[in-house]
Amino acid sequence: MSREGVFDGAWWPRTTDLVAELPDLITALGAHLGRIVRVGLDTPAWDDVPRSVVVQGVMIRINWFGGSDATISITRGFQDHFLLLVVPPGTLPTTAVSAMAGASATGNRTPAAELLLG
Repeated sequence: MSREGVFDGAWWPRTTDLVAELPDLITALGAHLGRIVRVGLDTPAWDDVPRSVVVQGVMIRINWFGGSDATISITRGFQDHFLLLVVPPGTLPTTAVSAMAGASATGNRTPAAELLLG
């Protein structure tokens, strides 16, 4: 997480069930980044998008934004954002590994759509 590129990392959820998938991401990131307060995402990629989700007793707000396919924004504290590439569920493992490595590389500049092509 050098924060020197377009993306600060990547996430490969196993399903499009955000309520089932998001708590594990929040828990994992919270262990490394500290308290997560908000998540921003593009709704078409998910089955259902609630206004918030409770993770380990803490309510995390969920914001929606358009035009940001294959990304999720994680906010901790005041205006401290991390942008992650979201590898769609069902992506072939070789493509997913390549996309996640590209998004996690220091100084990455490749757009999400191009990373997901493999």
